[in-house]
Parts: sequence; structure tokens; C-alpha cells
Amino acid sequence: IGQKKLLKASVLIVGAGGLGSPIAIYLTAIGVGKIGVVDKDKVEISNLGRQIIFTENDINKSKSFSAISRLKKLNSDIILKSYYQKITKSNLKQIAKNYEIIVDGSDNFKTRFLINDYCVKNKKILVSGAISKFDGHIYTFNFSKNESPCLRCFIPKIPSEDLDVDNCQYEGILGPLAGIIGTIQANEIVKEILGIGETLCGSILIVNALKLTFRKVKLNKRSNCYCHGKKK
Repeated sequence: IGQKKLLKASVLIVGAGGLGSPIAIYLTAIGVGKIGVVDKDKVEISNLGRQIIFTENDINKSKSFSAISRLKKLNSDIILKSYYQKITKSNLKQIAKNYEIIVDGSDNFKTRFLINDYCVKNKKILVSGAISKFDGHIYTFNFSKNESPCLRCFIPKIPSEDLDVDNCQYEGILGPLAGIIGTIQANEIVKEILGIGETLCGSILIVNALKLTFRKVKLNKRSNCYCHGKKK
């Protein structure tokens, strides 16, 4: 029964980088029936230390196309679709409308907030992850449930452009941390599809790779937040 639920599920992964790589590999391996991968970038040699879905042969090739090519070799029985483009407010609606669960593996606040607002409006399930240096965050937002908080409950406004940089490039990332956070995101997706376990919705999971600590912090829904119908 569980395998049939996975086969009927559809997941859109935004970002084929350090987070998107393990997410895509695990979801493909366990047989999620329809997977889309969105990424506007090409593979660079500096990506290979943490973006485990790629090899040296993929350098200078589209990340989304290369990722899908690898996934097809892993599981040819599921539907896999590549989107080689930058996510915008207009194309997100067209791309995401046929997927039940959206996974945010992006590397900038603008994209994260765009995905968050789309999922709030369209009552999608959103599993979001973020990494910086030695720390990682995982959020699960189930907007089909009115009590679910959103990203804006935690960060009300998009941070300034000075802070909106690729953390991997400017601050550095401990490579295995991306795998840890991405794998936990994949685990959260499976739990949501199967309706098993304790949901992370309403909490933030904070991981410190140096101390190897895992903390679950309560995330309350703000009464004046966008997810409450307030203007942004």
C-alpha cells in the first residue's frame, strides 16, 4: 500500500544543488511516481564536493538535464521532468501546478519566499531546507492545514540584498552537511506522502554539524502573517 502511495505522488524539487541532489536520488530510488527538477545553472567543478548527483563529465552542462539523466539510470519506471530555467512568479505557477509537494533546495531568499508564498496560496505541502557553513535548517509546511505556519512566520521580510548571497560561495559549506539536510528533507517528504510518523510541521529542525546536535524548535503561526491572509 505504501509503495502505491509513493508511485501516485508527485514532487517538484527546486534546486539541483547540495540539497536537491540527495533529495532527488532518494525519491527516485524509492519510487516516487513523478519528479520534476528545476535549476537554471550549469555544473561547475566547485559543485562536485557536495552536489553528489553530478560527475566530472557533467561540467558545463545544465544541472537540471544532467540530474534527470542520472535519475533515469537509477529508476526508468517513473516520470522525470527537467526545467532548465530560473523560477519566477509567473512560471512557478505553470511549473508547480501539477505537483502535490514542493521541495525548496534553493540558495537565495528571494526564491525561498516566492516558493513559500505560492505554496501558501495554493495550499501545497512545502519541505524547505537551508545550509550555511556548519548549520542547517529543515522546515515542513503543510498549507492544506490552516494551522500550519509559513516561512514568513519565522522571517517576516526578505533580508537585504547584502545578505542574499550564495552561502556556498561566500561562506563555504561543509559538504556532508548538505547530504544530511537533503536526506532529512527526503525523509520528511516520504512521511508526508505516507502519512506516517510525527510531522515537522510547526517546528524547525536545526542541525549543527560540528557539535553534531539536533534541536527541534517550535515555530508558531504569527497572527499578522501572510499565511493568515495579511498583505505582504
